[in-house]
Amino acid sequence: MDFSFKPEQRSIREAVLRLCEPFDARYWLDRDADGGFPLDFHAAIARDGWLGIAMPDAYGGAGLGITEAAIMMQAVAESGAGFSGASAIHMNIFGLNPVVVFGTEEQKARWLPPLIRGEEKACFAVTEPNVGLNTTRIETVAKRQKDRYVLSGRKIWISTAQVAQRMLILARTTPLAECRKPTEGLSLFYTQLDRARVEVREIEKMGRKAVDSNMLFIEELAVPAVDRIGDEGRGFEYILHGMNPERILIAAEAVGLGRAALKRAVDYANERIVFDRPIGQNQAIQHPLAVCWMELEAANLMVFKAASLYDAGQPCGAEANAAKYLAAEACFRACEQAMLTLGGMGYAKEYHVERYLREAMVPRLAPVSPHLILCFIAEKVLGLPKSY
Repeated sequence: MDFSFKPEQRSIREAVLRLCEPFDARYWLDRDADGGFPLDFHAAIARDGWLGIAMPDAYGGAGLGITEAAIMMQAVAESGAGFSGASAIHMNIFGLNPVVVFGTEEQKARWLPPLIRGEEKACFAVTEPNVGLNTTRIETVAKRQKDRYVLSGRKIWISTAQVAQRMLILARTTPLAECRKPTEGLSLFYTQLDRARVEVREIEKMGRKAVDSNMLFIEELAVPAVDRIGDEGRGFEYILHGMNPERILIAAEAVGLGRAALKRAVDYANERIVFDRPIGQNQAIQHPLAVCWMELEAANLMVFKAASLYDAGQPCGAEANAAKYLAAEACFRACEQAMLTLGGMGYAKEYHVERYLREAMVPRLAPVSPHLILCFIAEKVLGLPKSY
């Protein structure tokens, strides 16, 4: 069993960290204050080919695995970009996995190259205000009319919809009452985000102001039938295929953010002199930071165990969910401890850790709650009765 990365994997981390250097802490502090999508950062990532890291090389991607994508996304977050930087490109890395796996050759050739080149941005439109994580109960409907579908409904917490040209959207094509089971009758589409038919209303939120979150109001949106992915009614199955990679990448990003916060705390503890000694000499400062390091490293092992299983084509649902849970909790504790280490200065924006603490809530809440992960592990791993 080898826990080390290959030389080419280490070179990915080093190259991404170098790319992120011009986008320093001041850059992300300004984005957090002013909002506005980090277009120059996104363009730099696209220019160097990183948006296609896990896409097939036949369409301009690098053809690498989720392991390499996790290394990349972790480096982005760890650079100090946190979830402001990671979320700006997150959807483009994993989101079109259903297209890669289930799309036709024509669809891949039409959709993947513009995304990889950074010419198009995509958003992921699944969550709805009335159903939350109970995806089988979504209310957005798609009615077939000859060679097109007409979609109407609402979606919520849709990131990057302010700047996206396309959206991956799940809608019900067969009424729930007519389906043998709730997971049937849902279809997946990747189509133009026509703003004449889709109102995109931004949600003011606690953190990550650089990357918008939105409510979508969809009214009679015409979607060509050729924009449907796979068979009608099997969209839920296709969406599930992308959930494990998403959890793995979110977990990798959480570890990266936790490391960024921990580094700032350690640097401050070494430099801050009180009672004629650095505060980092005090065990009350040392010990909590040491615990944070251990928790982040332990979570990181689960992240890359899950990634290696996924890339090997092995079941990894338990590991992917566990990685997301462990990394999110370790990230939050590291960011909280960084704030406590800096004391009053931690509350000041110029020291950056208050932004990290606000962003640390993102992986705890999304894309699945910690409570539902605990339910999943209890049922699927431990064999306990389903509780919901």
